[in-house]
Amino acid sequence: MKIVTLPGGETVPALGQGTWMMGERHDRRGDEIAALRTGVKLGMTLIDTADMYGDGAAETLIGEALGDVRDRLFLVSKAYPHNASRKRLGRACEASLKRLGTDRLDLYLLHWRESVPLGETVEAMDALKSAGKIRHWGVSNLDTDDMDELVAAGGGACATDQILYNVTRRGSEHDLLPWLVEHGIPAMAYSPVEQGRLLAARTLAEVAKTIGATPAQVALAWVMRHDGVIAIPKAGSVDHVRENRAAADLVLSDADLAALDAAFPRPRDRRPLEML
Repeated sequence: MKIVTLPGGETVPALGQGTWMMGERHDRRGDEIAALRTGVKLGMTLIDTADMYGDGAAETLIGEALGDVRDRLFLVSKAYPHNASRKRLGRACEASLKRLGTDRLDLYLLHWRESVPLGETVEAMDALKSAGKIRHWGVSNLDTDDMDELVAAGGGACATDQILYNVTRRGSEHDLLPWLVEHGIPAMAYSPVEQGRLLAARTLAEVAKTIGATPAQVALAWVMRHDGVIAIPKAGSVDHVRENRAAADLVLSDADLAALDAAFPRPRDRRPLEML
């Protein structure tokens, strides 16, 4: 498994498992649990979730599915922005820990930015780290100017910025991704297959056919083509997990990348960071 290095030197797999919309349907629960467990066996030990996902249902599912292999995992969860204050972040973290059935998070993220000053969120995150409730902290959906402000507010320990990034969402390539590289902060790409909508793209299908892969695998390999980018696709079945895992071993040629670049060019001008 390709790895990505966090600030400070710890490594995580470049391909993890997302859990958005998991744990919300009883008829899918068995398949989702099997998918998560299979992914861990295949090396996809970074598990991403959030208190927002099903109002905690995804966190509860993870605790049920993976509680007995907790020490093999790199658990990531995210806090609502209205809970990102000194007063509320600790309670939000404790609630996530309880649902996950663990005593610590490996990475805790601010889900997006609202009215709480970033400096206050940094202080609250540092307090949780000092208390042993989290090992690292980071952010999600923050653009370049937000990241500048975060660092200026004492947030130099930020471990990642989780962003919407795939072949059709390339605006971050103008300045945010270069900024993250310069500061040694990995990007974590959510919706790397655009929630499945990319699977019908003709060029992805053509490249996939040429190299004996699937369109989803090509899309994932494209996201992971550079060091410092972690992809977190969701998979609700064992077969889907196995398909995703194979993408981590896929190397796109210069010709493949040129074809994808021509079909999905990045915007000519800088645009605000997109988010779902």
